[in-house]
Amino acid sequence: MGQEGDQRHLDHVPIACKDAVAILIMFDLTSRSTLNNAINWYRRGRKWNKTAIPVLIGTKFDDFVQLPLEMQWTVVNELVVGVGSQVNFVTLHKHGQHVHACFSHLWTLHQHLFTTAE
Repeated sequence: MGQEGDQRHLDHVPIACKDAVAILIMFDLTSRSTLNNAINWYRRGRKWNKTAIPVLIGTKFDDFVQLPLEMQWTVVNELVVGVGSQVNFVTLHKHGQHVHACFSHLWTLHQHLFTTAE
Protein backbone atom coordinates (compact mmCIF):
# COMPACT_ATOMS: atom_id res chain seq x y z
CA MET A 1 0.00 0.00 0.00
CA GLY A 2 1.37 3.42 -0.94
CA GLN A 3 1.39 6.53 1.18
CA GLU A 4 -1.88 7.71 -0.36
CA GLY A 5 -3.59 4.54 0.86
CA ASP A 6 -2.02 4.85 4.29
CA GLN A 7 -3.20 8.44 4.61
CA ARG A 8 -6.68 7.57 3.35
CA HIS A 9 -6.98 4.92 6.07
CA LEU A 10 -5.53 7.18 8.75
CA ASP A 11 -8.15 9.81 7.90
CA HIS A 12 -10.79 7.35 9.17
CA VAL A 13 -9.22 6.93 12.62
CA PRO A 14 -11.25 9.69 14.32
CA ILE A 15 -14.53 8.23 13.02
CA ALA A 16 -13.56 4.64 13.80
CA CYS A 17 -12.43 5.45 17.34
CA LYS A 18 -15.29 7.75 18.32
CA ASP A 19 -17.37 6.07 21.04
CA ALA A 20 -15.45 2.79 20.62
CA VAL A 21 -15.28 0.49 23.63
CA ALA A 22 -12.09 -1.14 22.37
CA ILE A 23 -9.48 -0.46 19.73
CA LEU A 24 -8.17 -3.64 18.10
CA ILE A 25 -4.94 -3.44 16.12
CA MET A 26 -3.54 -6.51 14.37
CA PHE A 27 0.04 -6.78 13.20
CA ASP A 28 2.55 -9.39 12.08
CA LEU A 29 5.07 -10.16 14.86
CA THR A 30 7.68 -11.07 12.24
CA SER A 31 7.45 -7.76 10.36
CA ARG A 32 9.07 -4.62 11.73
CA SER A 33 7.05 -2.42 9.37
CA THR A 34 3.71 -3.76 10.64
CA LEU A 35 4.97 -3.34 14.21
CA ASN A 36 5.77 0.32 13.53
CA ASN A 37 2.40 0.77 11.82
CA ALA A 38 0.64 -0.81 14.81
CA ILE A 39 2.38 1.59 17.19
CA ASN A 40 1.34 4.55 15.02
CA TRP A 41 -2.26 3.29 14.79
CA TYR A 42 -2.29 2.85 18.58
CA ARG A 43 -1.08 6.40 19.19
CA ARG A 44 -3.59 7.86 16.75
CA GLY A 45 -6.42 5.81 18.25
CA ARG A 46 -5.56 6.91 21.79
CA LYS A 47 -5.43 10.50 20.62
CA TRP A 48 -9.09 10.28 19.57
CA ASN A 49 -10.37 7.97 22.31
CA LYS A 50 -8.62 7.80 25.66
CA THR A 51 -11.20 5.51 27.31
CA ALA A 52 -11.34 2.63 24.81
CA ILE A 53 -9.58 -0.58 25.80
CA PRO A 54 -6.55 -0.98 23.51
CA VAL A 55 -5.87 -4.52 22.30
CA LEU A 56 -2.85 -5.28 20.15
CA ILE A 57 -3.09 -8.59 18.34
CA GLY A 58 0.26 -9.96 17.22
CA THR A 59 -0.07 -12.65 14.54
CA LYS A 60 2.34 -15.35 13.37
CA PHE A 61 3.54 -16.10 16.90
CA ASP A 62 4.64 -19.55 15.73
CA ASP A 63 7.03 -17.88 13.27
CA PHE A 64 8.04 -15.23 15.81
CA VAL A 65 9.37 -17.81 18.28
CA GLN A 66 11.62 -19.16 15.53
CA LEU A 67 13.38 -15.79 15.22
CA PRO A 68 16.68 -15.26 17.02
CA LEU A 69 16.12 -14.38 20.69
CA GLU A 70 17.76 -10.99 20.20
CA MET A 71 15.21 -10.12 17.51
CA GLN A 72 12.34 -11.28 19.74
CA TRP A 73 13.53 -9.00 22.54
CA THR A 74 13.88 -6.11 20.09
CA VAL A 75 10.24 -6.51 19.05
CA VAL A 76 9.05 -6.75 22.67
CA ASN A 77 11.08 -3.70 23.70
CA GLU A 78 9.80 -1.67 20.74
CA LEU A 79 6.25 -2.57 21.74
CA VAL A 80 6.75 -1.55 25.36
CA VAL A 81 8.47 1.70 24.39
CA GLY A 82 5.93 2.42 21.64
CA VAL A 83 2.68 1.69 23.48
CA GLY A 84 3.58 1.15 27.12
CA SER A 85 3.10 -1.87 29.30
CA GLN A 86 -0.57 -1.26 30.15
CA VAL A 87 -1.91 -2.46 26.80
CA ASN A 88 -3.81 -5.72 26.38
CA PHE A 89 -1.80 -7.95 24.11
CA VAL A 90 -2.81 -11.16 22.38
CA THR A 91 -0.66 -13.41 20.22
CA LEU A 92 -1.95 -15.77 17.57
CA HIS A 93 -0.52 -18.44 15.32
CA LYS A 94 -0.81 -17.89 11.61
CA HIS A 95 -3.68 -20.35 11.19
CA GLY A 96 -7.17 -18.90 10.70
CA GLN A 97 -8.94 -20.82 13.46
CA HIS A 98 -6.84 -19.03 16.09
CA VAL A 99 -7.79 -15.65 14.67
CA HIS A 100 -11.46 -16.67 14.67
CA ALA A 101 -11.21 -17.91 18.28
CA CYS A 102 -9.60 -14.64 19.36
CA PHE A 103 -12.36 -12.52 17.87
CA SER A 104 -15.04 -14.85 19.24
CA HIS A 105 -13.55 -14.44 22.72
CA LEU A 106 -13.36 -10.66 22.34
CA TRP A 107 -17.00 -10.58 21.18
CA THR A 108 -18.08 -12.66 24.18
CA LEU A 109 -16.19 -10.32 26.49
CA HIS A 110 -17.84 -7.33 24.81
CA GLN A 111 -21.30 -8.84 25.27
CA HIS A 112 -20.56 -9.60 28.93
CA LEU A 113 -19.37 -6.05 29.61
CA PHE A 114 -22.52 -4.55 28.14
CA THR A 115 -24.98 -6.90 29.85
CA THR A 116 -23.38 -6.36 33.26
CA ALA A 117 -23.27 -2.58 32.75
CA GLU A 118 -27.02 -2.34 32.11
